[in-house]
Amino acid sequence: MSDVMTKRTAKAALGPYGRVGHVLNELDDRVGSAKARNLLDKIFPDHWSFMLGEIALYSFVIIMVTGTFLTLYYVPSQTVVTYRGSYAPLDGIKVSQAFASSVDLTFGVRGGLLMRQMHHWACDIFLGAMVVHMARVFFTGAFRKPRELNYTIGTTLLTLGIVNGFLGYSLPDDLVSGTGLRIAFSILESIPVVGTYLAFFIFGGNFPGTAVIPRFFILHVLLIPGIITAMVGAHLFLLVRQKHTQFPGPGRTEKNVVGTPMFPVFMGKTTGYLFIVTGVTALLGAFTQINPIWLFGPYDAAKISYAVQPDWYMGFLDGALRIAPSWQTNNFGHTIPWTVTFPALILPGIIFGIAYAWPSLERKFTGDYEMHNLLDRPSEVPVRTAAGAALLSFVVWLFIASSTDVIANFMHLSLNDVLWFMRVTTFIVPVVTYIVTLKICQEMRGADGSGRRKTPSLVTRTAEGEYLSTAAPYHEEMEHHEESAVPVPTFLVQHEVPLSNGVRTVERADVPNRRKAATPLSPAFESGDVLTEAPNHQEMGDYEDGSVLVPTFLVEEDLPDGGAVRTIER
Repeated sequence: MSDVMTKRTAKAALGPYGRVGHVLNELDDRVGSAKARNLLDKIFPDHWSFMLGEIALYSFVIIMVTGTFLTLYYVPSQTVVTYRGSYAPLDGIKVSQAFASSVDLTFGVRGGLLMRQMHHWACDIFLGAMVVHMARVFFTGAFRKPRELNYTIGTTLLTLGIVNGFLGYSLPDDLVSGTGLRIAFSILESIPVVGTYLAFFIFGGNFPGTAVIPRFFILHVLLIPGIITAMVGAHLFLLVRQKHTQFPGPGRTEKNVVGTPMFPVFMGKTTGYLFIVTGVTALLGAFTQINPIWLFGPYDAAKISYAVQPDWYMGFLDGALRIAPSWQTNNFGHTIPWTVTFPALILPGIIFGIAYAWPSLERKFTGDYEMHNLLDRPSEVPVRTAAGAALLSFVVWLFIASSTDVIANFMHLSLNDVLWFMRVTTFIVPVVTYIVTLKICQEMRGADGSGRRKTPSLVTRTAEGEYLSTAAPYHEEMEHHEESAVPVPTFLVQHEVPLSNGVRTVERADVPNRRKAATPLSPAFESGDVLTEAPNHQEMGDYEDGSVLVPTFLVEEDLPDGGAVRTIER
């Protein structure tokens, strides 16, 4: 009888997963895409602090999406035009095309104001999340071997984020951003010997020049975002390759990772987190005003704004410039204005230099060259925690110093007195912070039960009026619970008798933590035949971190004797 191809037989020929399975099989034959199943089984520890990096990542995604929208309408030109846009208070005023297009984008494009403010808020959140994420990495010792390279990439990402944030902040060419550009020009000029040449080269002449906005635009939307994207990819690759760190706890060692798999648990959580970050950013963009350039007006060198500070991540630099004393030196025909060179160039170099060098410094002074996958609690390493707290307090105090004029006006004080107070306390605050933090950590390390969850107390009053405090009755709800680690299913069992084409359906079954050997099957296999275990092979041993291998896909290989071997590959 001749074979007749019907819809039913054609569908059966495609296999149990239809055309989708056929396409995936074809893709796997060419690029080995089925091996990505390993990534879906990657384990992620459960701790809220590990999600801080997710905020930074998703904020960067929002920046890229909203920035693409803004690029379609922004004109990066310093050509002076007469404003005739939709914002009536500026009608007839001479402005640059960059400023005019920014205002038109805000009021003349549907959703323009929302996109602008979401873009700005996402940038602030992006850098804030990176700072908090890096603080977590620093205080818990996640930068130690073998993760020094990833720590360096993270520090570089923070540096590039600050630089690109300033570039984007300067593009509208309003009064505030123009003042920032003027300060940037002065900082470049303060570089010994080559400062003037470098400033004129970047700005296309003396300030304000005619080329700085177009050049900053290219750097802001093309070059630096490309570098950041590449480094984010490298950061995530190293994270997957080196495995995630985890806090000490039951069942956790230096050689395993206890947590939930990427799919479906972590993927579900991180997708929800993406929606939360996007939603919060959208709400901020819709209801919280930020950088209202139409109120500041276009840049005019004869005007200055009051009570307006740059974005928070530039606050420490602004504060350092404000409180720096007026010092300069003249040697060999060159003037070095230390009042600008030190706070704007040398001091940030010292701060970020310490951040870059800390892993090497700690390794050298402690003699610790071991691999670390378990994290420290900050109180367990008093010197590191105290040093980090001191550096953070120093930067925060400089940020506060960026509001000296507002502080003086609000408290009805002399601006000169506020400046001198900030100059002195800038050196006192970090020292006091270091001593207090060191003492607290030492006390916590020596105290029994410090750092653990405390039980509440009941305060009662007796008939005589005396107050007594007693521990509350213990309840299970007061205990912090975590999911127990369970073995990953690894063994494959027969589900149904093989069909004539040799296809067999299998499923996972929970068995002890070891990988089973492959089983040779005869083409003429019947339901009553006995399965025999194939010889063990070196690739079939235990996999990373003492956990067990997760099966990804099945391969049937023909043998010279006509048999078939079912194998599991990663």
